[in-house]
Amino acid sequence: MSIRNEKLASVIKKDIGEILQRNYQPSGTFITVTNVRMTDDLSIAKIYLSVFAPGREEEPIYRHIDDHQTEIRYQLASKIKNQVRRIPELLFFQDDTSEYVNRIEQIFSKVKSESPEEGEDSKPGNKHD
Repeated sequence: MSIRNEKLASVIKKDIGEILQRNYQPSGTFITVTNVRMTDDLSIAKIYLSVFAPGREEEPIYRHIDDHQTEIRYQLASKIKNQVRRIPELLFFQDDTSEYVNRIEQIFSKVKSESPEEGEDSKPGNKHD
């Protein structure tokens, strides 16, 4: 990613985060913009969101954001209109990084519990003569 892409992604991440928190975040819920990836031509911004909603379903929150994509883009345009020629199309995705990390940790734990104990070969009676 070029420096221009990284700078614009950073600006969009900050501004979209503010827009979502101010206008689209139900009470008791936290929406975090975890990453923004720009296409090379800066026409599309892929925005990765993490939703923390204790005791609530997360899917309706993502659906609500998708349904209001045009309004969010308009609000973003008012913030970055002097920095870009064309306001990028916004695509929202669920950030599943934490789920991925949890799965990997579970696999490591399972492998560790199934593997023989460390130093077993050094116990008396386990000599390979």
